[in-house]
Amino acid sequence: LFVTNDQKKSYLTDRVHPAGISRHPGATDHPLFVLVVIYTLTVLGNVVMILLIRADSRLHTPMYFFLANLSFVEVCYSSTITPKMLVDLLSEKKTVAFAGCFLQMYFFIALATTECILFGLMAYDRYVAICNPLLYSLIMSRRVCLKMAAGAFTAGLLNSMVNTSYVSSLPLCGSNIIHHFLCDSPPLLKLSCSDTCLNESIFSTFAGVNMVGALLVILTSYSYILVSIFCMHSGEGRRKAFSTCASHLTAIILFYATSIYTCLRPSSSYSLSQDEVASVFYTVVIPMLNPLIYSLRNKEVKTASWNVINRKRIPSF
Repeated sequence: LFVTNDQKKSYLTDRVHPAGISRHPGATDHPLFVLVVIYTLTVLGNVVMILLIRADSRLHTPMYFFLANLSFVEVCYSSTITPKMLVDLLSEKKTVAFAGCFLQMYFFIALATTECILFGLMAYDRYVAICNPLLYSLIMSRRVCLKMAAGAFTAGLLNSMVNTSYVSSLPLCGSNIIHHFLCDSPPLLKLSCSDTCLNESIFSTFAGVNMVGALLVILTSYSYILVSIFCMHSGEGRRKAFSTCASHLTAIILFYATSIYTCLRPSSSYSLSQDEVASVFYTVVIPMLNPLIYSLRNKEVKTASWNVINRKRIPSF
């Protein structure tokens, strides 16, 4: 990690393994291969999802509009973290510049916040589609969807700006080694020689407002959805409604399970090694799983994919 004591001089120092043990040059072969495969699948899966949604006019609905935005966020999210991890695995001296560290932190927090809000918007979209089908096209018009998506990205950028500004303003001294594979607020706060209680409170507050706020929207939306589903007289209608929501709920559970554990647990129980394991899951694994979850459990996406494979004509948009 690149740190400065007086914020004027620049140094390059090592960022090492969490256990503080140097790795044998050949010991990273398997992790490197696995990481390359995961990153390749993540980019290909999400890009293919975006292209399918753009190509097939039957997928030009609010649900798939938000899904395309989610896939875009996943590509950027993974690209913010994984390439640097690959470089570190290939390098004996694992370093990151001061500016590069906070740039990574800025985009990481911005994209994570945006993803969190997008999940809430997708839940609201399903609520309107199932509970108010006659007003769906009016409530979820293209203009409204564009404003919602723009609001999600704007909120992510502003939230990240506040968090990054606070952390970057702290005096860093003492050890300049961060026991983590990415630049995030908790490991950077550990490097500060000043009182970080205020910064930790600000970080927890912003994370809580974004994550809990979106989670409340999700829980409220799906509460109404479940009531509406159980009130349906048609078994086929219930099956279709459950099928529509199942993939979204699966992705939400995976994302929130690790995110809440990382961001909202008490600082007294914080562990860098545990945080690193959880971070690997939601920064590397989940972006790869989301396109699989939405494609394997979604009939319309599978149909569009099958048309492409068989070179059938897909309606233009």
